[in-house]
Amino acid sequence: MHTRIMDEISRFVREDTGNRFPDGSAPYFDEPLVAFAAASDPLFQHYKQVIGPFHRTPGEILSNAATVIIWSLPITHSTREANRRESKYPSLAWAQTRSFGENFNISLRRHLVNWLEERGHRTISPQLDPNWQEFSDTAVGPASSWSERHAAYAAGLGTFSLNDALITPKGIAHRLGSVITDLTLPPSCSDRPGYRHNCLYHRNGSCGACIKRCPVGALSHDGHDKNRCKAYVYGTITDLLSEQFSTPKPGCGLCQTKVPCEERIPAGVSPNQS
Repeated sequence: MHTRIMDEISRFVREDTGNRFPDGSAPYFDEPLVAFAAASDPLFQHYKQVIGPFHRTPGEILSNAATVIIWSLPITHSTREANRRESKYPSLAWAQTRSFGENFNISLRRHLVNWLEERGHRTISPQLDPNWQEFSDTAVGPASSWSERHAAYAAGLGTFSLNDALITPKGIAHRLGSVITDLTLPPSCSDRPGYRHNCLYHRNGSCGACIKRCPVGALSHDGHDKNRCKAYVYGTITDLLSEQFSTPKPGCGLCQTKVPCEERIPAGVSPNQS
């Protein structure tokens, strides 16, 4: 079943017309990465201390939860290349990927829920659950009741960067999705590296390229100012570009492009430890 799920996610990404730009010319996302975490992994309980008590465990979202399935949708080379050329606002291709590509990701979440339920397994997508909540003022800044980045780390899919995004074997420029199911599957990883392992700055102090890419100074060697970032991405950029680009959420992504971890684990970090 493990392989069948991975194949079904890959098939959907490859074949569904939602994974295409408005003109149908190219996909938003390349071949996905897929990983699995045990719902009983103690790390999920630990996230209540790391993120906040409002963060829900898999078992609090789905009774008899057994497995968290998490995927990364790598953003295509052409879109990343377009965003590399920008220094203040996202490119049109990036804005379309953030808005319409995420709509496709929502469809993938729903598809996998239905696909597993048709095979007799209770399944929920936490992001689409009516009880999902977003919190604007917490000790860690804006947060929510389910973090797909943290679920991805639990599954061994990658580790965190200076800008708080997740660096996977295919880099930092991607979208994440997840579902929780009562189907028991073997976890992908039992020996996770340190949570900042794939980030060159945190590994050996040799990077920090993402700091220079942020046009509003939301990044520094001290980390990520989530409130300043959110105000720019969901305030300034949205107000300026959503109508021009016809994209409800243009996003930004400047700190995820033109950096060493854009499409890979950067040199100096062992891929087999990701």
